[in-house]
Amino acid sequence: MFSLARLSCFIAVAEELHFGRAAERLHMTQPPLSRQIQQLESELGVQLIDRTSRSVTLTAAGAAFLPDARRILNLSEGAVLTVRRVPAGDLGTVVVGFTGASAHAVLPQLLTAARERLPDVKLVLREMVSAVQLEALTNGELDLGLIRPILTRPGIATRPVHHEPLIAALPVGHPLADADELTVDDFDDQAVVMYSPVDARYFHELLISIFTIVGASPRYVQYVTQIHTMLVLVKSGLGIALVPASSQTMQPEGVVFRPVTAIRDNPVQMNAAWRADNANPALHRLMSDVLTELRV
Repeated sequence: MFSLARLSCFIAVAEELHFGRAAERLHMTQPPLSRQIQQLESELGVQLIDRTSRSVTLTAAGAAFLPDARRILNLSEGAVLTVRRVPAGDLGTVVVGFTGASAHAVLPQLLTAARERLPDVKLVLREMVSAVQLEALTNGELDLGLIRPILTRPGIATRPVHHEPLIAALPVGHPLADADELTVDDFDDQAVVMYSPVDARYFHELLISIFTIVGASPRYVQYVTQIHTMLVLVKSGLGIALVPASSQTMQPEGVVFRPVTAIRDNPVQMNAAWRADNANPALHRLMSDVLTELRV
């Protein structure tokens, strides 16, 4: 099989149609250049170049081979550049898990920043609740998770990337919807759509602690996992709810949002999580070049 060096020699001669100029272009003398062309012709079994004392021309075979020779050389150079970019993390794939809520709070910023700073890193997205993401990280099915800080797991590293407040979601026409802001006490004896203690454990425990601190006793009328489902139930008039402020981006018709006082600032937290021994260079570039900028 012919070498890339011989291809380079052939391309130079074919483009210059002069052995002297081609040799100068390649920073070599004419005799070794001629030998390279002869060896290439021998390997291919055809004559590529007609040489006389007065001219150098391409044979029909040489003219047909020139485009392929250029393409092969370009592909080889591109392959070298590509393979060198992979260890640096400029090129690769990162499998990212996210919760439904993070799709509104963090994911848009992550995707925008990744496209700008690491355009050749492909992000493969998987929607999962936090507990399932932890399992997937442990098993190597995910490179990165956007999870609520519900559990710790040996070998899993985490970093806060987002904090936001809780706000009230109420159906249009609800008596509390006329107020400019609410307090946690306003939830006492109210019909409240609550988070599942199993599949939405983080939010469930957060709200239980908030209500317990002030002594409020809501009437939980339904338990759900996803915030968009909660907002649908609020819209139907089933009850009111406490949701992350980023939920407003869903713009649900028939639901109004109000700030709630007496809740500590920005209690809702989102963490990035990854296996501490994950050697994916693209993940490390994403962590250093993108996620550090998302911490809010």
